[in-house]
Amino acid sequence: METENIGFIGLGNMGHPMAKNLEKAGFPLSVYNRSPEKTKDFKEKSTVYTQISDLVKNSTIVFTMLTDDHAAKAVYKDILKSDITGKLFIDMSTISPQATSELSGAIKIKEASFIDAPVAGSTVPAAEGTLIIMAGGEEKDMQRAMPYLEKLGKAVKHLGENGKGIAGKLSINYFLSAIYQGLAETVLFADKLGIERTDMLEIINQSASGSGATKVKTPMLIHNQYEPAFALDLMLKDILLAQNAGADFPLSKVLSETYQSAHDEGFGKDDVISIINYLKK
Repeated sequence: METENIGFIGLGNMGHPMAKNLEKAGFPLSVYNRSPEKTKDFKEKSTVYTQISDLVKNSTIVFTMLTDDHAAKAVYKDILKSDITGKLFIDMSTISPQATSELSGAIKIKEASFIDAPVAGSTVPAAEGTLIIMAGGEEKDMQRAMPYLEKLGKAVKHLGENGKGIAGKLSINYFLSAIYQGLAETVLFADKLGIERTDMLEIINQSASGSGATKVKTPMLIHNQYEPAFALDLMLKDILLAQNAGADFPLSKVLSETYQSAHDEGFGKDDVISIINYLKK
């Protein structure tokens, strides 16, 4: 297999370790980030660009990992100014289905290819290369992308056409938002009843209610420290995206109201499980 030239745009909390895994795998890598300080530790082994157009020109596959619809549309507006014929774009951001449809359509009009490939997992799995990748796109594009996606995740699920990756991501994050609020409420209830938090979390994690989601948040809950692995504001964004995409259920209303109120009270930049600090107020 001939190795392609890889570009990576967006070196935030998730994008930085993901790009590092591509660099460690030895692929020819170019990176761009709006804030140039995040590119410093790529300068030794990879190429750092200060213009998106230069990265696109010198890459055959371009990954994007961006915050929201606004950021994704701004980056792809720049991308679409270039000749992108034959290139493959893999957007790993969590954005709206509408934005995904617009971007994939615009890319295809210019005779390039597009995969939406958002991920399940936060900063630790991103660094370990153990994310779960949910992908929407054509089979031929998936085959082209697989050698690189496999360095980023432990599983790559091809769910169908463009838009299906985003659909899978909004679905799993809807579930996670319910898990985290439920976990926080359970811990607070046990606190009220005089159960030591360490004991309660051990019971949860060893019982049928335990999961990777509960286990990864256990140290934060025990130490009452909420450095963001996945910020509460990002979960609020995903809940609202899910609602707009059709998640019209009794629980979705409760979740959006709770996470929105937590944001309004100043907890948005903390980890998502800091919802507990809003709930105990």
